[in-house]
Amino acid sequence: MDIQELMRQKAQAAKAASRQLAVVSTGVKDKALRLMADALEKRSELILKANALDLEDARQAGLKHSYLDRLMLDENRIHKMAEGLRQTAMLPDPVARDDYATVRPNGLEIRRVRVPIGVIGIIYEARPNVTADAAGLCLKAGNAVLLRGGKEALRSNMAISSLLADAATKAGLPQGVIQFVETPDRAAVDAMLHLTGLLDVVIPRGGAGLIRHVVENSSVPVIQTGTGVCHTFVDASADFDMAIRIAVNAKTSHPSVCNAMETLLVHEAIAPEFLPKLSWAMGEKHLEMRADARAREICPEMHEATEEDWSTEYGDLILSIKVVPDLDAAIAHINKYNTGHSETIVTNDLRNAHRFQREVDAAAVYVNASTRFTDGFEFGFGAEIGISTQKLHARGPMGLEALTSMKYLIYGEGQIRE
Repeated sequence: MDIQELMRQKAQAAKAASRQLAVVSTGVKDKALRLMADALEKRSELILKANALDLEDARQAGLKHSYLDRLMLDENRIHKMAEGLRQTAMLPDPVARDDYATVRPNGLEIRRVRVPIGVIGIIYEARPNVTADAAGLCLKAGNAVLLRGGKEALRSNMAISSLLADAATKAGLPQGVIQFVETPDRAAVDAMLHLTGLLDVVIPRGGAGLIRHVVENSSVPVIQTGTGVCHTFVDASADFDMAIRIAVNAKTSHPSVCNAMETLLVHEAIAPEFLPKLSWAMGEKHLEMRADARAREICPEMHEATEEDWSTEYGDLILSIKVVPDLDAAIAHINKYNTGHSETIVTNDLRNAHRFQREVDAAAVYVNASTRFTDGFEFGFGAEIGISTQKLHARGPMGLEALTSMKYLIYGEGQIRE
């Protein structure tokens, strides 16, 4: 069977299952999520064996450490995947929920309710946890899902998806609601992108190259989850200890993820005193710092930054640093180079804080907190399908409501339009 036919059959099975899933009760869906969580923990040895083989192949291929970190699973990460599913089970079901109602002068009663989207295709790269997060959220929102993970995590994803699918079926969900693409052939991605009429939307999760390819080549509607060139601006009034604590966390706690800081901006009034303290703290974390000329005058140990650095998502222990004259310059720099993901200001000036949040164009804008909180789990969504950096339909961490559409229900008593 060729790739196109394989993908069409999987999408057709998901489409058929989605019709049944759309009317499944909340109780059955929640039971399925809990059984899926249990299956991951009970069969963690199976998952870890598959992951060990993926990791060994990735090391042999010379993939960098940050990529290996995204790929790696352990008992704690499997437990977090399971907890994400259990938290999703505890969240309110968005399906059939009213979010608008009115009675028109002619007596027509109009209600708007949330409904499942249908079949959602997820194309993602190294992180095996996406398999569980995506499946759980899609099912709770009443959607079937077609999953295509990266070839580097193929064994891990196959183990996880098979356990999830079996548990979902045992709980009473229609067979076929979780479909996984077992082939590493990249032609499967292009086939997915042209399953118009079977897939209702495609969501890419990964690097800039993957996202650009999906956006430019898909005939299926796309929700764009963006790369993360995230900034921290340390204002003149900032508390130094707080600023350093936030910056270190935003950059080094998990440098390979999209909500990690990539550029630090520092107000020139505090740069001579602040930057040496920051340099020492980041040096303790073995961070490479690439800075503009003004910052290097203060801290000669920093490397020279290039124009390319300001727009680069490193995904690694590398940070670009720039001294700016004021808040205006900080906002201008961020809006020029950011990817619409997450930005933060560290300040004790309330007016500057409010202005920063008002004028910075991003999905999540913080005051005195790390950008690392831009995450479905941290926002109380249980998990997330991705972080949308576009402005249509959904923006920011995409939880359950972002995976639903709407339907209008109209009740009449024989009204006709004149």
